[in-house]
Formats: sequence, structure tokens, C-alpha cells
Amino acid sequence: MDLTQEILKGNPRAIAKGISMVENNSTEAQELLKEIFPHTGRSAIIGITGSPGSGKSTLVDKLIEGLRKNEKKIGIVAVDPSSPFTGGAILGDRIRMMRHSIDSGIYIRSMATRGHLGGLAKASGEAIAILEASGKDIILVETVGVGQDEVEVVKFADVVLVVLMPGAGDEIQVFKAGIMEIADIFVLNKADSPETDKTERQLRAILDLGLKESSIPPVVKTIATEGKGIEALLEEINKVTMGRDQESKASRKKSLISWLLRDIISEKLFRAVSESIQGSEIENFIEKIYRREIDPYTVAEKIIRKMKEN
Repeated sequence: MDLTQEILKGNPRAIAKGISMVENNSTEAQELLKEIFPHTGRSAIIGITGSPGSGKSTLVDKLIEGLRKNEKKIGIVAVDPSSPFTGGAILGDRIRMMRHSIDSGIYIRSMATRGHLGGLAKASGEAIAILEASGKDIILVETVGVGQDEVEVVKFADVVLVVLMPGAGDEIQVFKAGIMEIADIFVLNKADSPETDKTERQLRAILDLGLKESSIPPVVKTIATEGKGIEALLEEINKVTMGRDQESKASRKKSLISWLLRDIISEKLFRAVSESIQGSEIENFIEKIYRREIDPYTVAEKIIRKMKEN
């Protein structure tokens, strides 16, 4: 089959094959991505991150329900930790999401970190591109946590939701890993907790201290298990997207392209270095650095110089 054409038609098997090629970093993946690129950039991308246990998967499940009421075609990229035994993604709470898998308007893909988060943002960005090309109106990107690598993943989103949980000290997460800078909306989930009001006050106080009044993100309270607050959250998402003028939207998309381009260049440069420098030579450099006979910055300069000469 013509994989590109099948992806453009929204064929689930073709989408799955394309994303697997991206995850495995195959040479065919690059050619595929070149062919589908003109058909990308039309989807709304919503990133969802937050600490483990905050109820992100349940929230995503309810968001899917709300969005499908408007007959939106949805793609989901769920970034999971890897199984230490198989290297595959541990689905965990994502199992409840699988009830949507029989809906032809929804495509769900769980991506494993495989113990190496370095290239995860790039692979996720390419998976998003495949889903965009397949005609999905909205793509939800859910990450495993709020570490730096997860922040890298949600940089591909047009709107970023940071999910917090009352009474868990999650308001402190606002200061970590650039969360304050990337959050467009804070979601205070499990809002039936007696700690909810206290946590909300603390969160708003932190935001008041750290941001200008005009740029403070809204805080939406939800009880995802009961579907409460989901409509209000969808309204806020709509306000954020509709409230941006064309120049702001273009600027955001260009930033996403910039991050993706840097990831691609970094990967290609690293691959070129790996191919031009023998393993034994690298080991020799490592030994010399260990003995403090040379510093790593000089070694890096030598390797780059050698590549230029070749």
C-alpha cells in the first residue's frame, strides 16, 4: 500500500505503521515525514501534563467525551514510562481510555520512553505530525509527569494544561521545570478534596507573585471521575485559542517548528559524529578526560574540527 496516501485517508493501520517507523527512527520514516509535511499544521494540539496520580488519564478520557460531542476527530499521544522487561509502554490508567478505541473518529497511541527521554520530544512531535496529516481536528498529548523531558514534549502543544491535585504540595511544581512558563491553564483536579480551597489560594498566590496580572493562567476546578468541571475546562481551552490573534498563533507555531528543527539537527549531527568517529577513539578520549589529561570541551572541538576536515 502507499503509506502516505493511506495516512492522508486516515487509515488507522497506516497511522500505526507510520508512528512505529518514527519510534524506531528508521530511514523510511524521514521520507514519509517529508511527504506528509505539507498536510500538517492544521490541528489544534492540547498538551496535558502534571504529577503522577493527579488524574490526567481520567481527565483526558472525559475531554475526549466532550470533544466528540462536537464530532471532532481526535488523536491521542500518551507518553508512558517503559516496561523494564519489554521496553514497551506501561498503559496503566490508560486502559480506561481504550473504550474509545472502537470509535473511528479517535486514534490512541501510547509511546514508551524506553528509558531514554533524550529523543522523546522529537519522536512525539513526529507522531503528532502523522496524526495531523491523517485529518485529526484535535490532538491530545498526555505526558507521564512534569519533569524537564515532559516539558519538552508539551512544547509542541498550542494549549498546555497543567493538572494539579489538592493537598499534595503540587503548587510547588509550578516553580519546577518551567511549568509556570508553559501553562496556559491550571487544572485543579480531584476538587472534591477538603484541601481544594487551600490549594487554590496557594496556587493563585504563587501565580500573582510570579507573573504579571495580564498573563496569569486561569485555574479550573474539576472532578474528572464524575465529569464535573469538564465543560468549564473546554470553554477555557476555547477562550485561550480564540483569544489569540493570528500573529500570536503564527508566532507559537513558528516556535514549535523551531524546537522540532533543532531536535532534527541535533540528531543528525550526533549521528554524523557517531559514523565518523570510531568507538575506540571515543573510548580513548573518555579515558583521557577521566585522567584529567584533557577536558571534554577541547575533545568536542577536536571532533567537530575533524568532521569539518572530512
